[in-house]
Amino acid sequence: MNLFRLVADLMHLASIFILLLKIQSSKSCVGISFKSQLLYTIVFLTRYLDLFIKYVSLYNTCMKVFFILSSIYILYLMRVKYKATFDRSLDTFRYEFLIAGAAIFGVMFSYNYQPVEVLWSFSIWLESVAIMPQLYMLQQTGEAETITTHYIFALGAYRALYLANWLYRYCMENHVDWIAWVAGLIQTALYSDFFYIYYTKVLKGKKFELSE
Repeated sequence: MNLFRLVADLMHLASIFILLLKIQSSKSCVGISFKSQLLYTIVFLTRYLDLFIKYVSLYNTCMKVFFILSSIYILYLMRVKYKATFDRSLDTFRYEFLIAGAAIFGVMFSYNYQPVEVLWSFSIWLESVAIMPQLYMLQQTGEAETITTHYIFALGAYRALYLANWLYRYCMENHVDWIAWVAGLIQTALYSDFFYIYYTKVLKGKKFELSE
């Protein structure tokens, strides 16, 4: 654990709390991609299978359990409780290709071929592109509620901070994890345009619009 990872984890938690606040306070899923949320649920379920075979720390276990349960709860809110507010016509990204690509990369690039390790690799590659349906939905609508943009920003900041964490660990511990590094760079790059618009508009009190 180091400061970069701690802040990154807090940003990840913040992104989920912001999303839950947006859904519960507005009683609506407008502007939220169900497909992205489904992909994140798959990421957590496949990455944290080691919960049943390896104990690291209470902090680690609690975080893993929270991410799994919260992601499933978000799916419940979107598909059951507030189903009427979800517009399928805007959530049209072909996420099947993302799953297939992550599966191929998970098998091709894995540190070993034990099932848990391959699924971990799959989850890393899938997380790197899981935000794409959400960003595509933003592109389709051209705008988003401010609280939704805060959620996406917090999620992107979490991954960017993890890059700093990996750099720190490489310098201080000589720790190398090239799969996570490459996937993290891809994921952060996907947020680059969003970060720019968020900085130039949302942080200056303007409405988030892609068309301007």
